[in-house]
Amino acid sequence: MTLTLDQIKTIIPQRDPILLVDEVTDLIPNESIEARFYVSPSLSVFQGHFPDQPILPGVYSVESLAQTADILLLSMERYQGKTPLFIGIDRAKFKRKVLPGMHMCMTARIAQELPEKSIVSCDTASYNAKTGDLCVSAVVTLAMR
Repeated sequence: MTLTLDQIKTIIPQRDPILLVDEVTDLIPNESIEARFYVSPSLSVFQGHFPDQPILPGVYSVESLAQTADILLLSMERYQGKTPLFIGIDRAKFKRKVLPGMHMCMTARIAQELPEKSIVSCDTASYNAKTGDLCVSAVVTLAMR
């Protein structure tokens, strides 16, 4: 299954300037997702991080991974209409800089679910879509409220 930006906006609550997923290229319900994000050079964060050598802040990279997981979880019938709350980031590794103009490919796969508590952990990763190089990986845990 694929999703356009307009379809993504019907699933997750995030909006500009913090919406960090442009399209979903592959969604396997209840299992995994692959999404894309274009790191526009016009993002205002680059004005201060860093003016002479702009780099996407790590928190933005992790947020894009969380939003990818949000889409996966909110597309599941049992979590539709819930608000995904970020409750944990484990084993985050930043391997390569995410630079303006890059096209990112983010993946998320359900790793552990505690249905009675509506808590889900996902293995996530972000790659440079052009080269396939791993940029960021983390286990993201969300409470669906």
